[in-house]
This record gives sequence, structure tokens and C-alpha cells, in this order.
Amino acid sequence: MTKTVKQQVTYFIADLHLAQNRPDITACFLSFLKNDAIHAEKLYILGDLFELWFGDDFQSPLNDDVALALTELSNTGTEVFFIHGNRDFVLGKDYAKRASMQLLPEKTTIDLYGQKAIIMHGDTLCTRDVDYQKFRKKSRTWWWMGLVTNLPLWYRKRLAEGYREKSKNAQQMKSLDIMDVTPGEVIRELEEHQCQLMIHGHTHRPDIHHIQANDKDAKRIVLGDWYEQGAWLKVTPEEMTLTNSPFV
Repeated sequence: MTKTVKQQVTYFIADLHLAQNRPDITACFLSFLKNDAIHAEKLYILGDLFELWFGDDFQSPLNDDVALALTELSNTGTEVFFIHGNRDFVLGKDYAKRASMQLLPEKTTIDLYGQKAIIMHGDTLCTRDVDYQKFRKKSRTWWWMGLVTNLPLWYRKRLAEGYREKSKNAQQMKSLDIMDVTPGEVIRELEEHQCQLMIHGHTHRPDIHHIQANDKDAKRIVLGDWYEQGAWLKVTPEEMTLTNSPFV
């Protein structure tokens, strides 16, 4: 594929929750890649690209279409990066290679047009959700990952679907504050990494928060979800803009 001239633009997206039964989300995503991301230098996907991920050995038309579209984007010269979310944290190197995505650590600092930024999915910031954090800690261990990924595919699908249903029910019993970030944890991360800018998803509450960290002005930018519209953060050397795009 012919390389496309790239603008000084970087996009950030998260929480698409792509699923076979939501072709409207997939169509919006593919349109975004072809019409917007294709002009950018970089695209960062900050987790929950998929609603559920059963393993890299699970093949479906949706997974194939997404991998092909991301590979086509990468072939034009746009770099594609991926940080795991809480729904697709077992997505591995095999699928990342198929989709031409570069896997990043769950907390990564980047140079964003001269400004140091920390990027992440955002679930680690929700420390008041104690039950979830306990599950998260266990499910990211090498032994748990090794055990689950070696189970038969049909059983992994049953486990993932059961966990999703259990999670939905649990969320209905939790307050909005519990499921949102803990302000002190945001400050701690910014100060630990010596950053004045944080970008994350997970909470589905898109906004640009002006806060204080390291005794300076700082920003926390929250990405929107794709349940009812496309949503992304567009960053240039001059500005940062949260944008929505209606489903066609």
C-alpha cells in the first residue's frame, strides 16, 4: 500500500467494546480509520477495543476485519499502539502481530509533541472499587494467565461471558463514585512519573479535568466510549480536542 503523507496529528481511542452484535460500532470504527486516522502519525488504542476477548486462537469475521483494517492503516505509515483494557487483557502477541499493533505496558509515558504524558486504560485508578481491584490483581498474574489461556476455547468463552454478566450485575450495585477514579491516585501517578498530562479511558466519562500535580497545573483527559457514537481525542502540537462522531 502506498504511504500516505502524515499530518502532525495523534489520535487516542478507548472503550469501543467491538462485538458481533454491534455492527454500527464496527462501521464507525472502520470509517474513522479510513477517513481520520489515516492522516495521523500515530494511533493509540487504550484498551477495551473488544467487548470480550477469548484468546488469540479465537477467529471470527469481526476479529479478521479489525486486524485487516488496522494492518492497512499501519501500511500507510500510521503507527498503531495498544494498551490492554479490562475486557481484552488476554489479547496477545499473535493477534497484535496480525493487526500490526505495537503492545505497550499498562502504564506508558510518551512524548506528545514536546509534552510528557502518561497513558493507560484507567482501571487501576479506580482504587475504591476494591472487589474489582482484587480480581484484577489475581487475573494479571503469570499463573492465572497461563492457566486460563491453556483451557479449551469453548470453556474460555463460557468463563468470559459469565464474568461479563457477573460484572454487569455488580456494577448496578455500585455507586458512581466507586466506579470513578480516585483523585489521590491520579495525583500519585502524575507525580510518580513526573508528568503534567494523563490520558485514559475506562470510566466512560469524557472530559478534560484541570488539576494540580507536582505543584503545577496538570490535565487529566478522559476518553469517551463508543456505545452511542464514535469518540476520540485528537492531539496536534497546538491543541487537544475531544470529538464525537454519530453512527451512520
